[in-house]
Amino acid sequence: MLIGNVGKEPVVRYYDHDQAVATFSLATTERGYTLPNGTQVPDRTDWHNIVLYRGLAKVVERYVHKGDKLYVEGRIHYRTYDDQKGIRHFVTEVYADNMEMLSPKPAASTDRGQDARQADKPVDDIEAPF
Repeated sequence: MLIGNVGKEPVVRYYDHDQAVATFSLATTERGYTLPNGTQVPDRTDWHNIVLYRGLAKVVERYVHKGDKLYVEGRIHYRTYDDQKGIRHFVTEVYADNMEMLSPKPAASTDRGQDARQADKPVDDIEAPF
């Protein structure tokens, strides 16, 4: 499981029978600390390649954007490929089985935001619900 921030806008591709695959990078940060002898250990950020399929990919396409905080569960998948120059590259990806969005929704898109705007009006200006 990982908790981190989306590094770039997700890329979503469609293939056979309206099936989708989404990919994006996720940054996780281990906070720095100070050792008893006073030595400062800085923050450490790791980048993870996340891959989601089908329904989760469609959710990512609609709701996930750069900078959003996510919780991701999945399994690690390793693969290799050779580029045009014949150099072998090793890739580690997390194939996500579960994802939860942890970033709060913008106030303008929530019903609460509308209620808050109405609460600022004088009582005489609020329309009756019937």
